[in-house]
Amino acid sequence: MDQMTATTEVRAGRREWLGLAVLALPTILIGMDGTVLHLAAPALSADLGPSSSQLLWIIDVYGFVVAGLLVTMGTVGDRIGRRRLLMMGAAGFLAASVLAAFATSAELLIAARALLGLAGATLMPSTLSLLSNMFRDPGQRRLAIAIWMTNFMIGGMAGPLVGGVLLDHFWWGSVFLIGVPPLIVLLVTAPILLPEFRHTHAGRIDLASVALLTGAILSVVYAIKETAKDGFHLSNLGIAAAGVLLGWVFARRQLGLAEPLIDLRLFRRAAFSASLGAQTFGLYVLAAMQFLTVQYFQLVLGMSPLEAGLWMLPMMVTGIVGTLGGPWVVRHLRAGTAMTLGFAVAVPGLALMALTDRLPIVIGLAVASLGIQVVLALTYDVIVSSAPPERAGVASGMGETGTELGMALGIAIAGSLVTAVYRAGVPADAPEAARDTLSGAIAAADRLPGPVAEQLLSLAREAYTDGVQLAVVVSAAIVILLGVATATLVRTD
Repeated sequence: MDQMTATTEVRAGRREWLGLAVLALPTILIGMDGTVLHLAAPALSADLGPSSSQLLWIIDVYGFVVAGLLVTMGTVGDRIGRRRLLMMGAAGFLAASVLAAFATSAELLIAARALLGLAGATLMPSTLSLLSNMFRDPGQRRLAIAIWMTNFMIGGMAGPLVGGVLLDHFWWGSVFLIGVPPLIVLLVTAPILLPEFRHTHAGRIDLASVALLTGAILSVVYAIKETAKDGFHLSNLGIAAAGVLLGWVFARRQLGLAEPLIDLRLFRRAAFSASLGAQTFGLYVLAAMQFLTVQYFQLVLGMSPLEAGLWMLPMMVTGIVGTLGGPWVVRHLRAGTAMTLGFAVAVPGLALMALTDRLPIVIGLAVASLGIQVVLALTYDVIVSSAPPERAGVASGMGETGTELGMALGIAIAGSLVTAVYRAGVPADAPEAARDTLSGAIAAADRLPGPVAEQLLSLAREAYTDGVQLAVVVSAAIVILLGVATATLVRTD
């Protein structure tokens, strides 16, 4: 009887399941964020006129800030209360969303996106830790986590549709206002439905490590983007070297700390390193291909935002199939073999995308998404299980950081590669705005005589297409290397 009572006490009730619905709101919002912003990029480019590097910062600065702060925000939540941090983050995300929606310059929009990253870094660790404390029964907790993860896919599916409809009827800033109503609901209902949790022995907040890591990442990425835009200069080389130096100091600091921000010793485990690499660079490929495809559909093929969003749905559907199918595949194959198979499926999909025609791109992206999502459905578990039990929490945080970093790097590096090829292919005597971005070329063509405008647009679109093809080939090479690494290094049964 006592055992039955104890079991009943840990089972979640109606309040906890309603609380899960509240926690679903920010996850759906985060799932939508990337897809709707990719759709809005051509429209905001036409309005604000950002340079090629500024456009990439607008898209990816969010991910870099989140990656730098994710682990630290988990510790902050342990100290001040996870519900409190969630509500602070939601309020900050709401305010930054409004600022982004009405930004009047590229610089202001970049700053707003960075603030969104700061707020977004509080949402993920807060929602997951609250969920783990609300659902103590193992069976209920597994179901709650599955529902929570499904909301990311729901957000990703809804993003192209909602974003496309908004962009067909309103200005580009409307995509940032999507999250305002659900965030208001969260702020009103969280004190009622979500319990507060604190950790009495929370780790210390290592701001020096956060500054070193963020500085290293942003310095190197800045140098890559500016080099793609303006060519090699000593100043860019110096900034890259400074970033590498910051990274070295960060690594040395982590090895000397009892509670490092990132435990570099875990990389001595082959399965951990290969799985984290598969997760980070698998998402690199997915984010890069999704971003470039949406731009290509609108700027080269002339689709409306809604039409481009609809053509992205097959990728979203196969992504869900891959995510749900990953656990089924691993019941029949070793984890390493299943991950290798997923990458093997993705390669022909990427090869199709290199044809740069609408139908091959749609089919190829859907196939690549299917294969890579199978891998991503397995990597998180392998990352955690390949670490020592006492370091499982640290490994989990590193996995979440790798997720955000991979998506941001995909847009930054692939976008810079396309920029470099594009600038090399546009005539030197073309207007500077046309040489910087394809959106600039389209705007410049509107002010030129007919035959001259047609020639400029033809050359610009051809140069952009060449850049996309090269980015696809590089992504395919990355996927092949990842497949070899998982086949040889991931031996977890």
